[in-house]
Order: sequence, then C-alpha cells, then structure tokens
Amino acid sequence: MVAHAYTVAFEGVEARPVEVQCAVTPGLPAFSIVGLPNKAVSEARDRVRTALASLAIALPSKRITINLSPADLPKEGSHFDLPIALGLLAALEIIPKDAVAQTVALGELSLDGALVPVLGALPAAMTAAEDDRTLLCPQASGPEAAWVDACKVIGAKTLLDVVRHFSGQAVLEPARAGEVHTEKSIKDLRDVKGQERAKRGLEIAAAGRHHLFLVGAPGSGKSMLSACMPGILPPMSPIEALETSMIHSVAGILEEGGISRSRPFRQPHHTASMAAIIGGGRGAKPGEVSMAHNGVLFLDEFPEFQRPVLETLRQPVETGEVMVARANAHINYPCRFLLVAAANPCKCGHLSDPDQACSRAPICGEDYLGRISGPLLDRFDLRLEVPPVPVSDINLPPTGDSSETVAKRVAEAREVQRKRFENHDRMRTNADAEGQVLDDIAELDAESRDLLLRAADRFRLSARGYHRVLRVARTIADLDQSADIRRPHVAEALSYRLVSTKES
Repeated sequence: MVAHAYTVAFEGVEARPVEVQCAVTPGLPAFSIVGLPNKAVSEARDRVRTALASLAIALPSKRITINLSPADLPKEGSHFDLPIALGLLAALEIIPKDAVAQTVALGELSLDGALVPVLGALPAAMTAAEDDRTLLCPQASGPEAAWVDACKVIGAKTLLDVVRHFSGQAVLEPARAGEVHTEKSIKDLRDVKGQERAKRGLEIAAAGRHHLFLVGAPGSGKSMLSACMPGILPPMSPIEALETSMIHSVAGILEEGGISRSRPFRQPHHTASMAAIIGGGRGAKPGEVSMAHNGVLFLDEFPEFQRPVLETLRQPVETGEVMVARANAHINYPCRFLLVAAANPCKCGHLSDPDQACSRAPICGEDYLGRISGPLLDRFDLRLEVPPVPVSDINLPPTGDSSETVAKRVAEAREVQRKRFENHDRMRTNADAEGQVLDDIAELDAESRDLLLRAADRFRLSARGYHRVLRVARTIADLDQSADIRRPHVAEALSYRLVSTKES
C-alpha cells in the first residue's frame, strides 16, 4: 500500500515542493524515513506513532517506509510531522488518498495529537497556490497563510480534527486572514529640539530611500532622530508587505498571523555577529539586513561594530540582496533597506569641544572614524553633522514640522517615484535608479552640470559618489515638486555629500 502526501522544504524565503511517499509493505516491523532528513525530521516517527496511538490507531506490524522526494534536497524542521501522518493514514486507508494528494500539509505534532504552529506558513501557501492545492496547517498558523487569496487554507487544532475533516464527519472551515497591523511611531520630529538641518536630511533620506550617516557628540539627538524615521515613512504597498512578511514568516516573528503595513525598523546592538547581521547560522536563517527589507536598518555606535561585519554590508547596500553561502546551503535573501548609521566623532565624543576633548585630539577622531572604510563610507548618500543642542534651547517651544506633516511630503515624493518606475521591476525609488534610467530622470541644465562637475573635480568624488549626488538631487527636486533638477537642488545634494566625517 502506497500513498502520497505533499509538503514543502524551505530554502530561504522559497518553499520547495516535497512529495511524501508512504509505503506499508510486508516484512520485519520497522519505521524508517529516507530522503536526506535532519534530526528533527527523523524524530518525526516517534511523534507520529505516539500521536496516532492517542487516537487509538495502532500501526501494523509491517515495514513502513517514508521517502521524502526529491531525495537530494535537505529536509529540515518539525513541520514534516503532519504530512507524514497524513501519508500513513492514507496508506492505511483511514482517510481518502485522493483528498490527501490534493493537499499541502505542514505542522508539528505533539504527543497527544495536538498541532503545534510552525514557521513558514505564508511561503508554503504561495507554493500550494502555484500547485493548485489546499494548504492544511495548525490553526494558529492559518491566519498567516490565509493572506494568499489564491490558496484555500484549512487550520486544524488536532490530528483528530484532520481525520474527521477528511472522512467528512466534521468539515473544517477555511481560515481567515489575520488583521493588518499599522503601528504608529511614538517619536515625533517636533520632539527633537533644534537640528533643523538633520531633520531635513532625514526627510530627504526617507523620500528617496537614501542611506544616511549621522555624526555628532553624545546626547546631540542622533538616536532620537533615527527613531523618528518610521513615523515619516509611507506604509508599505501590498507587494512590499507580502515580501517582508514572507521573510518574517520564515524567521517566526509574525504576530498572530497578521501582516504589518508599517515598515520594519531594526536596530541590532553593536555586539551582533556577522551571522546575526547578514544571515546564516543553522539553516542559513535571514539576518537583520533581510529582516529590515523595505524598511530601516539603524546601526547605532557604527564604528563599534566588528570591522568584518561592517565590510559585509557593502554588497547588500548596493545590490539589495544577500547570498548566504554555507557548506550545506546557498540561500539568496532580499534586503532592500534604508541604512541609517550613527557615530560619535571620536572615542571620547567631544572632538569639537576643546574644553572636553581628550589629550589625543584630533588624532583620536581620525583613528575612531577610520574604523569605517572609505568604500563603505562612499555608499552613504547623506552625511550629516549633528551638533550638540545648548541646554538653554531645551525648554524652548517645539520648532519645525511634525512627523505627520513631513510624512505627507515624503508620501507625495514616493508617489512620484512610483509612477516614474512603474515599468521597472527592480526600481522603486530614486536610490535604485542606475544606468540610462538615471541619466533620463536626472538630466541637468548647463548651470547645474557645471556646478556638479566642478565640485566632483575639486573634492575628487568617485563615480559612485557622483551618481549618488544625482539621485539625491532628483529626490530634493521631487520634494520641491519640480519636474527638473535645478542648481539649488544640486547644491543642497552636494552639501550633504561633502561633509568630512573626520572633522566632525
């Protein structure tokens, strides 16, 4: 007796189809699982046997073989429990084979037959929809998977519910999608006293997804400014929300199956390892750069991160994706994020104040910021000094626009860019523009081009730096609701590019 069930194996955010072939044949009693299973999958035979026993279903004294096909694809995770149990039940003719063959299943079994929620229900539902099959999963994972409209999702609490469903005794209702979460930022730009130039830089960075580097003395407001970034970013589009949620699903951080329209804001500590930032570890899991996909990655105390960790950011910042290569896995994760970095000007933090600076000034500043390599620093579109705010200004009334007002301007600029790049799959914001597309959208008049060329020659801008100035100028023009880039736009873009962080 042979039965076929279906599930998935995860490679990054992709769910690869896996056929679970179950054979019950004469021979010495045995229960074996083949097809490159890991330890968690191999242990499924004990969980499945005990769960079936809790339903008063005894396995026959025959040889049971479970083959996970394709056999050369690594199988990891406890979500293989449910499909293995379904294959066994179908092989024993307890539930219909044809109904099982039309289902993609995933879920962990507890010893009493209850179904435990697992990671990756959302990408599994995408694969089930492509194969025109129903997804069967634990009830707690149902709201997450139900966001895929093209797939019928059934959520069950126990294995007994699954048996009753397939036998027609008590058909389970399709799962409903979880709620859409829109988190409101608790930080407002009006709470930041002074720092008008830094606020302007924050607005430009948000409007065009430009990477931002803040340098200033301790207590000048760098972290508070960065915390205001989520409050001025527009909500994610449905496509962006689905992309980000698939990563969060694999990582297991989706809350109650709901999809968030708010852009992620990740702020790892400077002691984080390379695997934590880039991705890797057991199973090559996504790192912080991927968890911040379509959102913000804030790295405070930037020079304090390990030098190898910082250098690995150079490629993801440019390409918007990262390849996590390990001996047993090569996983590609998306990571289009806005990088915001903050640093003190030196180890003591008071380089600009002769009365408080240490005896090694100004050499200490060069040594401290020298931990950041030139190629990495060149990838920041905006570099801003954040000077200390006088204590006398702290009690003054708030100045500048609120986050809500700035967010409206940012949303209008983003809408212009959405229409501009609607025919380009890999381009969504000005920061993505390159090649001929950048030449077309950032065409300069003679006066503006002359200014940019003279500045590039005098300050020895790299080709990358030159193009980044063009992108920032295009964003400033968008915020100004100008179809053309004019000389003031180029001049402002250059002012953010030419700040010397070693003299801050």
